[in-house]
Amino acid sequence: MGIASPSRRSFLSAASAGALVAAAGPLLGACGNDGGSGAGGKVTLEFWNIATTEPQKTQYPKVVQAFQAANPNVTVRMTALENEAYKAKMTAQTASGKLPDIFVSWGGGVLKQQVEAGLVEDLTRRAADLSATLNPLSMDAYRLDGKLYGVPYDMGMVGFWYNKKLFAKAGVKQPPATWSAFLDAVRRLKAAGVTPIALAGKEKWPGHYYWSYLAMRIGGGAVFKQAETSRDFSAPVFVDAGRRLKELADLQPFQQGYQGAGYPTPGGQAALMGTGRAAMELMGQWAPSVQEDAGGDLGADLGFFPFPTVEGGKGTLTEVFGGGNGHALRKGAPKEAMDFLRFFLNAENERMFVSSGAFMPVVKGAESAITDPNRKQVAQAMTGATGFQLFLDQAFAPAVGQQVNDSVAELIADRATPEQVTRAITQAARTQ
Repeated sequence: MGIASPSRRSFLSAASAGALVAAAGPLLGACGNDGGSGAGGKVTLEFWNIATTEPQKTQYPKVVQAFQAANPNVTVRMTALENEAYKAKMTAQTASGKLPDIFVSWGGGVLKQQVEAGLVEDLTRRAADLSATLNPLSMDAYRLDGKLYGVPYDMGMVGFWYNKKLFAKAGVKQPPATWSAFLDAVRRLKAAGVTPIALAGKEKWPGHYYWSYLAMRIGGGAVFKQAETSRDFSAPVFVDAGRRLKELADLQPFQQGYQGAGYPTPGGQAALMGTGRAAMELMGQWAPSVQEDAGGDLGADLGFFPFPTVEGGKGTLTEVFGGGNGHALRKGAPKEAMDFLRFFLNAENERMFVSSGAFMPVVKGAESAITDPNRKQVAQAMTGATGFQLFLDQAFAPAVGQQVNDSVAELIADRATPEQVTRAITQAARTQ
């Protein structure tokens, strides 16, 4: 997602870019101020997030209002931006050295850059009480050199969301568990007159999921950590991932005009999937809610299956690729900012978020609030995961992540070879 996220993350309508939720404050406000304290002990917190679609769009103001009612000396000025607009704005704010008191973070390389610039608060001690109640896996993306710089509020994985009715129409009796079976399913769907896969080619980040998962399934979950350390993506596993992805692209599995399609926009990936005009999409845990927000809801016809294994590969189904969302605090943020993060994750709010389908749980035991069978499957997969890889456009430095997205998009469009993809990403990694 691109990441997001993505991301990867919550992916939001481009039509709402720059839109503010109710009670939103000005974009700059008190970013990088002296702690937000005003006359008479009053505190103002700037809270930037990406909650521009339902149910978060309604839920967030309720959480803010409840927090302010319990803390009358605190005012929370909330700014919500569409995902890509948010990333662009945060890039500019990072460059200026002024971040909001509370802001969404996907962790990884972007957070690392902000930490190295001295802009992010170390939460290791301040969040120690929260750490004991959270799923340890959900916190990995926010740890750097043994210190904690963010608190997660959503965590999940990417997998295939599929239309059971369209699978049955094509004679695909069960979700494919191997790459060869997946390619066969794509062929059957095309033969039945069904668009096999919806893809938001314009946004690029959804395409990088395929290459990333294939590399993990071929080489095992540690391949990206090894490449990041060596700054070398030229290993055979990455070239092979490109070749496997080209196998898929050569079948022309995506909808007509996919290269100009967005993710949550009208006629985009989520809408095609939710309205039954495509059989599959490779997407994160947020997919059903975005499908619904885009005007479609498959109900009982929607299913989920993990990314298939590759015959002869070292990777397993229990090694997952994904991410979530978290919050970080600017360096020097007032203590009330940490109070807000605790309030955000209290039992009542966590149950509201999880039961509504807004997030996957990060608080231990909160998975009991999940009723949807697909989301239960995602939660069980996360609980049983033996390896985890964060979205590459968040795990790596921004320039490297963007190169992954760009190069994989070129490969899918048959404008780059698998070898050219690995060379371009390696070059980007070595210039960091």
